Amino acid sequence: MSDATTVIVLLAAGTYCLKALGPLYFGNSRQLPVKFQEIALLLPTPLIAALVVTSTFSENNELVLDARVIGLVAAAIALWKKLPFFIVVIIAAAATALWRLAFS
Repeated sequence: MSDATTVIVLLAAGTYCLKALGPLYFGNSRQLPVKFQEIALLLPTPLIAALVVTSTFSENNELVLDARVIGLVAAAIALWKKLPFFIVVIIAAAATALWRLAFS
């Protein structure tokens, strides 16, 4: 079995175990305990931020500064201005494309 297959099988088994243990731990209660609710609400933001930073600033395990940084800055400004998300995506894509057109 290759390394990738091993990782996928282990992740699938871990996910299955976590899903199976949930009802055993929480019983018939449909409501998560407060401490789990607080953690669940805090987790998505840093995970998405880490994904964005990793995909923007790295390529082949190296730090890169290219047009993607311009798109990230444009998206950050659009988010700061509280624009709708689909507009933020369009602005980031346009800024990245224009930078690549002008400087590549």
